Amino acid sequence: MARGTMHAPKPDGERRRRNAPSHGESVLTPDGQLRGPELAGTYAAETKAWHETWRRSPQAQLFQDTDWSRLALLAPIVEAYFRRPTAAALSEIRMNEERLGATVVDRMRARIRIAEPELDDAPTGPVGSNVTPITARRDSIRARLAADPEPEPELAELPTASDPAPF
Repeated sequence: MARGTMHAPKPDGERRRRNAPSHGESVLTPDGQLRGPELAGTYAAETKAWHETWRRSPQAQLFQDTDWSRLALLAPIVEAYFRRPTAAALSEIRMNEERLGATVVDRMRARIRIAEPELDDAPTGPVGSNVTPITARRDSIRARLAADPEPEPELAELPTASDPAPF
């Protein structure tokens, strides 16, 4: 008896991915803009800094009122964690931040990509246009060596075993 299914394989044209993504990728550009509401209430500097980091994050461009509400509800837990760290508080913070796209893996799962900022000193020509061929480099070295040969040291200049070490 044969193993596996007894069905004939599908032609290439009929193959399709069953777990295809149901939505497209969101590409975000970091702009440092402050978004969302300020944190209401009296909190320590660490908690305020945590909230400001989220307000300036690229993923904040996608946040809706419910996302800002989640951060406001999470702030007292973050505050308590800074005062007295516990595994339960850290777990709750991590779980909620995961839903908002805190880490690279979280953003990959949510199909969020943060575009790299343009570099001013990046080469503007085609790929490889800033590469010097190895043959040109070798020719340059040969020319320098031929133009300025080092003189052979005289026997009197060579150190002898009786000379003290130079260091």
